[in-house]
Amino acid sequence: MCGILGVVAKGPVNQVLYDALLVLQHRGQDAAGIVTAEGATFHMHKGGGMVRDVFRTRNMRALAGHAGIAHTRYPTAGSAWSAAESQPFYVNSPFGIVLGHNGNLTNTEQLKNDLFRQDLRHVNTNSDSEVLLNVLAHELQEAATNYKLDPATIFAAVSGVHRRCRGAYAVVAMIAGYGLLAFRDPYGIRPLVFGRAETDQGYEYQVASESVALDTLGFRLVRDVAPGEAIFIDMDGNFYSRQCAQHISLNPCIFEFVYLARPDSVIDGISVYQTRLRMGESLADKIQRHYRHLDIDVVIPIPDSSRPAAMQLSKHLNIPYREGFIKNRYIGRTFIMPGQGIRRKSVRQKLNAIGMEFHGKNVLLVDDSIVRGTTSREIVQMARESGARRVFFASAAPPVRYPNVYGIDMPTREELIASGRTEAQVAREVGCDELIYQDLEALIEDVRSVNPEVESFEASCFSGVYITGDVTQAYLDGVEAQRRDGMKQAQQAAISTQLDLGLEEVE
Repeated sequence: MCGILGVVAKGPVNQVLYDALLVLQHRGQDAAGIVTAEGATFHMHKGGGMVRDVFRTRNMRALAGHAGIAHTRYPTAGSAWSAAESQPFYVNSPFGIVLGHNGNLTNTEQLKNDLFRQDLRHVNTNSDSEVLLNVLAHELQEAATNYKLDPATIFAAVSGVHRRCRGAYAVVAMIAGYGLLAFRDPYGIRPLVFGRAETDQGYEYQVASESVALDTLGFRLVRDVAPGEAIFIDMDGNFYSRQCAQHISLNPCIFEFVYLARPDSVIDGISVYQTRLRMGESLADKIQRHYRHLDIDVVIPIPDSSRPAAMQLSKHLNIPYREGFIKNRYIGRTFIMPGQGIRRKSVRQKLNAIGMEFHGKNVLLVDDSIVRGTTSREIVQMARESGARRVFFASAAPPVRYPNVYGIDMPTREELIASGRTEAQVAREVGCDELIYQDLEALIEDVRSVNPEVESFEASCFSGVYITGDVTQAYLDGVEAQRRDGMKQAQQAAISTQLDLGLEEVE
């Protein structure tokens, strides 16, 4: 999962791109980058860390130009941050191109081999985004006549990308001297929207992973980029679009609505906030049907993304809603931290319980999902330490039993607490008195009901069904082996860092 942006404006875009990246910070805290286009010249700055830490005033001043793209990175396959893999990526042949990518290609190794042996192009990192950039560069070279580009030629190149690339990808790219290109994979897995703002000089355009990046900067949402579609905005602000794939279907990632996206975003015509309210209603219905025997005194959310579901569940069950945990917003996500020891420590630093809301009560904790179970286990223990009589746990998502290969850094199957376990076994592992999971059919209906035109969703982490049809057991084994290697490297780096700082060894 990453955040991507592209802007073509009538004035300088450096501040617009920076402000929009801040809005999309939740989509990646590993690294950030901005590239602006001043005529046919690119200006780039990128680095590791949060947006506010990567860019200084001197960096912003150097990012001149009226068009540009930006990226905030959330690594996949357990990889630690590497300066070489921060985005956007750049290639200078046959045209100067910069590219930012959200998603994950499932045929990266085959593409690398083809690029080296057939296309005579060199890929310098392990990033599939650099592979995607080189495939686009090659297809532009093949489509162009006398090295001249026009919208039709650019769209022909995107058609070539669709023919060669498999997996999930939402892309923004700048072609030096020409303009902004954005496109989405034929399955529409990862989100991509565009909007425009009217000025005295004409329209300005923005492309982004989520609509919230448009709203906060005064752009009006026009629509989502369709699966397989490409849009191109030239440097003068002229807009072009074309369907570039032969076979398309819309299958948005359902985990975006459960956890990844901001609640104030609209993705494929679906309000994220509204879907989370519906999830709370479905959980309440399930509790009324199957768990009426639970004597629940209070409903408490695990901040922040579970709040809408918890509030709606509380309302439907007519049980008091309380805030029982206070979140420290200056601690990184536990989801991406290497090593169980570090993760356990960070949960206690990230959340603190309000004892009076737990003491002597039967508490229903509501979270958006349970992935490893490490956070859930610590939270249940905190509730007990705060005096809760009984602790029940409800997940707004079904059991996460399978890896995600489309751009979310899901753990290996051996790390997923629900993999190979029954709900009762997961409850024992987490330490709660009762565990209530959302049903997958109910979750899909919760999201689909907001926009019935969307008929299918990518839900592989719950169902094990991979929508692109090319994910084999051998591929999954390879991804998990790569992830294990990456996690070992990250853990070793964390230990070395702590030892260098004279801190205690990681547990």
